Amino acid sequence: MPHKSNTDKKNGKMYCNGTWDKVLCWPSVAAETTVFLPCPPLPGLDPTKEAFRKCGPGGRWENKNPGDYSLPKGYTNYTVCYTPEAYEVYLKFMAGKTAAERQSMKHIAAGTRTMEIVGLSISLVVSLISVFIFTYFRSLRCHRTRIHRNLFVSIIAQTIIRLVLYLDQYAARLKGGEVEGAAGSNSQTIFDTPVFCEALYALLEYTKTVQFMWMLIEGLFLHNMIAVSVFSGKPNYLIFYLLGWGSPIPVTVAWVITMVYKHQVKCWFSYTFTPFYWIIETPRVAVIAVNLMFLLNIIRVLITKLQKSQTNEPHVTKVRKAVKAAIILLPLLGITNFVVMTDPPSGVTAFGIWSFTTYFLVSFQGFFISLLYCFLNGEVQDTIRRHLCFKRPTRWDASHTSIRIYMYPPPKKQSQVQMTLRKHWGQFLQNRMVHSTSFRRGSRSFSIFTSITEVPNVNQRRQSAIPPPTGNAVPLLREIVARSDSRL
Repeated sequence: MPHKSNTDKKNGKMYCNGTWDKVLCWPSVAAETTVFLPCPPLPGLDPTKEAFRKCGPGGRWENKNPGDYSLPKGYTNYTVCYTPEAYEVYLKFMAGKTAAERQSMKHIAAGTRTMEIVGLSISLVVSLISVFIFTYFRSLRCHRTRIHRNLFVSIIAQTIIRLVLYLDQYAARLKGGEVEGAAGSNSQTIFDTPVFCEALYALLEYTKTVQFMWMLIEGLFLHNMIAVSVFSGKPNYLIFYLLGWGSPIPVTVAWVITMVYKHQVKCWFSYTFTPFYWIIETPRVAVIAVNLMFLLNIIRVLITKLQKSQTNEPHVTKVRKAVKAAIILLPLLGITNFVVMTDPPSGVTAFGIWSFTTYFLVSFQGFFISLLYCFLNGEVQDTIRRHLCFKRPTRWDASHTSIRIYMYPPPKKQSQVQMTLRKHWGQFLQNRMVHSTSFRRGSRSFSIFTSITEVPNVNQRRQSAIPPPTGNAVPLLREIVARSDSRL
């Protein structure tokens, strides 16, 4: 459709109408004129530079291609506004692509961010539940779960900060403008809050490093417990705390000082693309490399132990079990984070596969760790069952007879025989209830691994010198207890 030319009635000169490009408001200018405006203060743009538009000879705004006036609103050139890091992103993912491909890239980025928010929310909830379970039940408190708790706390802290930043960015995109290669923003977002924005990102990177350090401690503790029996004693938690919570501090401080003096960009936008990011990324890569060596040695030890076991299974089956058990360790040791550190491809299809795979593993990492090492742990399940059973009256069926167990107040006086009978009768009923609610593991390889890492049952350590009654002794024991009650 042809566009009407704009002519000033007073002097008869051609001009382009004022227009709004969703970011800046451009005034009307004379034909064959280039107008400049300061770059908007958006993430990835330098406000000290100037964007520009061109008004053609016919009084119409020029489009991206010179001499093209098909679109009435024309084209604003913001490429001169980009910071070096943002411009690198633009060249890799936007430049040279068709409009449909650029739109697909935007849809992929938006879809992965939504998936990431959902995954982080789920990970936050299950991690909080895991910390509560390992803290509330005393029978689950041991060296291994103590390390698990610290790992979960670091995941919770990082997840909360990520959700705050992501939700703030989402709100900014809804209210602010959008420039290709940059994010929207407004005056009410964290991005426009000096110092606080930088401090929040510094805290985010600190918690990420803390998480990696506790994954290193997980790998070190598990490796020493399985492969190095000489170090299987009580761990030194002071060293663990210094390594897990203390060692990331000097690394983060060094990175923050470097960013303050070398990357003076608002809210440190695109800081992950700067060479200074390797100050904090290098220790994380080292942790993944060390944990990978731990994992390979653990696989070797498991295969050796399976070969020495008295079973008639073929060698391939034993190796398969060891590998399956080792795969369970991948999220706990943080080895899946290696995918995030790889350079994303520039192709639309490859970028989509990389994005969804990477951010799925990262955002749901807390969920998988909680699932494997808390909710699917046999001792955790048995502990919760016992807790629920003793919270309410319980039925037990023995010899086709139902007995209700209630928590009666203790009698004032009891003989030694009565106390002994009551003690072992209660232990016998408890053992029968736990046995009746036990379940069979679905995977033998998972049983091999959890048999090493499961929490020790405190109740099993408190065994009496008198053996539990057999099935034939149940009626006689019940009769003795009844007579003992009648004499009180």
